[in-house]
Amino acid sequence: MSMLFAGILRKLRTEKGLSQQDLADQLYVTRSTIARWENGSRLPNTMMIARLAECLSVDFNTLLNTVAEIEETPNVIIVDDRKIVLSGALPILEQTIPNAVITGFTRPSEAIKYAKANRVTLAFLDIEMGKTSGLDLCRTLLDINPRTNVVYLTAYVSYSFDAWSTGACGFMLKPITPEGIQKQLKNLRYPFPFGGS
Repeated sequence: MSMLFAGILRKLRTEKGLSQQDLADQLYVTRSTIARWENGSRLPNTMMIARLAECLSVDFNTLLNTVAEIEETPNVIIVDDRKIVLSGALPILEQTIPNAVITGFTRPSEAIKYAKANRVTLAFLDIEMGKTSGLDLCRTLLDINPRTNVVYLTAYVSYSFDAWSTGACGFMLKPITPEGIQKQLKNLRYPFPFGGS
């Protein structure tokens, strides 16, 4: 977990003369939520970071950048069983998330092996991949690392209801666009500094 963010949040809160309960009341969360953020066991989502920045009178981007462990390069994966989709999506992801290591997979088993060896920050998953469902792959990736942000990719909007029950934080209709990726990056459950404009 990010002890950098925990320490900065505690420092900013005490400088404002606020107790954990005072800050919790302003954010409409419980005091234990603030305590978990300050002990590094949990991190707020982007919406909460924006609210924290407002309450503590600090710049949103400065606070956001402390949420991630900055020394670690984020690993982003995309899993789709069609090579043509990967070949089109990889350059768009590299352009949109320039400071990340972007890796594509056509086989879910290879993505799982990679996730066991590398901390995956963000995974873009096709929902229909032959015998393996992207929904099942999401569950496996979250078992490996519960802090992996998962965004589903599909051509079928009808999958969206099933997708939300798996712990994913986003849903994109194909084809992938820079604008679509940027929109998803703003809604990640576990934000990270992703570079770019």
